[in-house]
Amino acid sequence: MSDVSPESNQDSKTDTTASGPSISDRAGDFMSQANEMLGKVDWSQMGKYGKAAGIIAVVIIAQIVIKVIVDTVNFFPILPGLLELLGIIVVGQWSWQNLTTSEKRSAVLEKVQNLRKEYID
Repeated sequence: MSDVSPESNQDSKTDTTASGPSISDRAGDFMSQANEMLGKVDWSQMGKYGKAAGIIAVVIIAQIVIKVIVDTVNFFPILPGLLELLGIIVVGQWSWQNLTTSEKRSAVLEKVQNLRKEYID
């Protein structure tokens, strides 16, 4: 099979690991490189990125929570139909209160245009 005895094979393995850098040395090198790269970052711009990342995280979490709630509501057979009926009633009531006369319709249109100017323009 092989001319090398198992004892000499073990010695060669210990020699290669002893000559290479240890894990703590590698970790120290990595940390020093990471600190050096982080020192070059312009931290004054990180507020924008932090806000964007926070908004994205909140949206993702909100979508997960909404999906769980909707799945729970859909689990009960009669509840989705009742909620749909409630939505129709609320929209009908709001429409009756706010859209029956031309003055009310123009007031709603004015509110929508003011909100559009405030948030979009």
